[in-house]
Amino acid sequence: MAEENTIEAGAPTEGVEAQTEGRGPGRGRGRGGDRNRGERGGRGRRDDRRGNRDEEQGEELIEKLVHINRVSKTVKGGKRFGFAALVVVGDGKGRAGFGHGKAREVPEAISKATASAKKAMVRVPLKEGRTLHHDGLGHFGAGKVTVRSAPAGTGIIAGGPMRAVFESLGVADVVTKSNGTSNPYNMIRATFAALGEQVSPKAVAQRRGKKVADLLRRGGASAEVAQADAEAIAE
Repeated sequence: MAEENTIEAGAPTEGVEAQTEGRGPGRGRGRGGDRNRGERGGRGRRDDRRGNRDEEQGEELIEKLVHINRVSKTVKGGKRFGFAALVVVGDGKGRAGFGHGKAREVPEAISKATASAKKAMVRVPLKEGRTLHHDGLGHFGAGKVTVRSAPAGTGIIAGGPMRAVFESLGVADVVTKSNGTSNPYNMIRATFAALGEQVSPKAVAQRRGKKVADLLRRGGASAEVAQADAEAIAE
């Protein structure tokens, strides 16, 4: 019995030696270990590929840092600083969103704000892919903004936070005016409130059960011009 116990106790050692030399009963365990390591490595590679796809999707978006606010808290050992970031994200094709994040470090606050902005993106209908379909008013708190469509070549007539919104949205011609507070948070929210009221002629025609050309003709345009404008409207 003592010899059997000695053999059983020595078996794992022989298996390890055999696995190292590539022969004996440890070979199967060695292949199994390699296979397990390969599976673990495969999962790691799949995760890396997923991360690459996320990074590629992030590169297609336009990220604008609007404002960074630093706050401090006085504690026993001194002052403890924190940062809040406001970020606007858009794809340049009619989708945009904003978000804010707080952290002890600036890069972490920006990354939190960017992630929040990507989750809150909304679609805004654009006329000819360059300007708004109609004028609009936005209000949030003490912030009041006015946005107006503009002819080609006008450019973005906006300042501060509002310019970041239209650049990320893909608007090339727009005229804006901000009345009231200059707080970037309220200005951004008021701007998105105005953009949320934008409606395309195609959507109005579908809701009323009419053709887009009929709606455009009510503005005084001729039938030929209204038909041409209706065909030019993409959304």
